[in-house]
Amino acid sequence: MPDQSEKIIRSAQMASRSDSAAGSLAKRLIDIIGSILGLIFLSPLLLGIAVCIKLENRKAPVIFKQTRVGKDERPFMMYKFRSMVPQAERQLAALLDKNEADGAMFKMKHDPRITRVGRIIRRTSLDELPQLWNVLKGDMSLVGPRPPLPREVSQYTRYHKQRLSVSRVVQGYGR
Repeated sequence: MPDQSEKIIRSAQMASRSDSAAGSLAKRLIDIIGSILGLIFLSPLLLGIAVCIKLENRKAPVIFKQTRVGKDERPFMMYKFRSMVPQAERQLAALLDKNEADGAMFKMKHDPRITRVGRIIRRTSLDELPQLWNVLKGDMSLVGPRPPLPREVSQYTRYHKQRLSVSRVVQGYGR
């Protein structure tokens, strides 16, 4: 007899299959139009943020690229404004014991890797704006769950993996 998690997984799979082609096309069209308009209208803000990040550290990149897991467990490169010091990913292992989140996600209220500009753009979620490019490319959607890291997915149970049957989103529930 199937347990509760198997029933939920089957239900999510059936709902995913029942999405109409017209509905998927409409959602994709909204994503394309929304991301193009967002990139155009927000371009002065994007440029201003990029300048502030560059002024804080001229040698470091403005954009942070990170592998995330998308729909159907497909990896993709996600873009964000850099809000941490360069090489912050390498420093993570030393901070894991200070993780304030439950489960696979890492959260630390006073993370020493975050820059001055980074604090501001994270607080206002402006660090997420380059993900409009991911939406335009089709890696993410304007509506859906937050794209997890591969290390988070490696800790997922079969029940949690059902999240990966839908498109990723710019502003996820983890914020």
